[in-house]
Order: sequence, then C-alpha cells, then structure tokens
Amino acid sequence: MNISKCDLAAKRCKPCERGIPPLDRQEIDRLLKGIGGWELSGVELVKTFQFKNYYETMAFVNATAWVSHREDHHPDLEVGYKQCRVRYTTHAIGGLSENDFICAAKIDALIVPLGS
Repeated sequence: MNISKCDLAAKRCKPCERGIPPLDRQEIDRLLKGIGGWELSGVELVKTFQFKNYYETMAFVNATAWVSHREDHHPDLEVGYKQCRVRYTTHAIGGLSENDFICAAKIDALIVPLGS
C-alpha cells in the first residue's frame, strides 16, 4: 500500500517509548515515496529547504517549531541565511519511526509553491 504526503500530514504523532523497534528499510522506503525531496542519511530523515532571504528562512524555522511543539516531536535544525536543513530521527528508539515521516509531511505542507 502506498502512502501519500496528504495521508501522512493528516496523522498525529504517537508517543514513542524505548523498546519499540525502529522502522525497517522496507517500511522506510515505502514511506519515503510519500514525501518528496527527503533523503535517508544514516538513521535520519533529512531535507534542505531554500529561501529567498533570511526573513523567509526564519519564518520557516518558527513555523517548524510550532509544528514540532504541537506534535511533540522535534527535529534538529541547521539554519543559514537562505536555507534550513531539517533532520528527523526518533532518539528514543535509535532510528526512524512513523512520527518522523508524519512531521516531514507536515513541514513540507508549510511551503506554498510560487503562483499558489
């Protein structure tokens, strides 16, 4: 069964506890198909977002912080003048969980394509 970005973005994160296994590679590959532009880097889900200026970058960072707080699932952010690199992993389980993909889809939904 394929999953879309809309399906993921409509979900809510669930508390993750130690002892729950991280997603296996097959499940990661399936979920990656539902979120464009994200890559697997070790045990992290990573994407770099580009912006026109620092103001847009910081607006994205603040919106990302709001989504993260609401979902209680927080990424590592690397912020530059015109870009922000977002890295998700579920530290409690030492790998990726569905929460990482849910949040990635919600972060993608913050970006409105030009002309919309």
